Amino acid sequence: MLSQLSGTLVAVDGHTLTLRPAGALGEALTLEVKVPGYLARRLTTRVGEALVLRTSLLLQGESQGSSFTPVLLGFADADEQAFFELFTTVKGIGVRKALRALAEPPGVVAGAIVRGDAKGLSQLPEIGKRLAETVIAELKGKADRFASAGGLEPSIVGQRMVPAPARATGLSGAAGDAVEALVRLGEQRAEAERKVVKALERHAGSERAGSPEGIVGLVFAGG
Repeated sequence: MLSQLSGTLVAVDGHTLTLRPAGALGEALTLEVKVPGYLARRLTTRVGEALVLRTSLLLQGESQGSSFTPVLLGFADADEQAFFELFTTVKGIGVRKALRALAEPPGVVAGAIVRGDAKGLSQLPEIGKRLAETVIAELKGKADRFASAGGLEPSIVGQRMVPAPARATGLSGAAGDAVEALVRLGEQRAEAERKVVKALERHAGSERAGSPEGIVGLVFAGG
């Protein structure tokens, strides 16, 4: 199972990232990774930079299922991956539709589900009023942990769902820089702080904990 991928972001085209894997493998190939709309939007300014993604490898049927094409999906972390998998359990939402529909981060979408906000959900691409009601009916009670994970307080502004403003971090040094790096990746600041503190507690004394890049690596490794 290909569960994590690190490398250099070569290009962002719609929902498709072109990634050059780290190490010797990257000298021979590049990989296409499909990501949800919100993540593609985050990464448009990061072309040329190093990334670490959680990944899922799927086989998608073509021509009424007579042939299958491998598709590599990418996510910023395990929570975002888990929400995507939950979202695609809804009747009428397949992988392709979910990639387009998730134009806002999981915390925002999950918050709308928890509140029963069908009007807000219907503003997402591919999600009309009827499907929004189906999403709420099937996922209410299952999406709560995603809505609260990042301390989001979603609101509708001009018919677009946006997260509440970030708060200043209380961490400094390498830990503070790691928080800022996670925020630039699109993580909510409160959740970035929580993940950095958790990683440092679990890996106290590790050489990787002495640099921002090392701490970010520990976070993505499940630290």
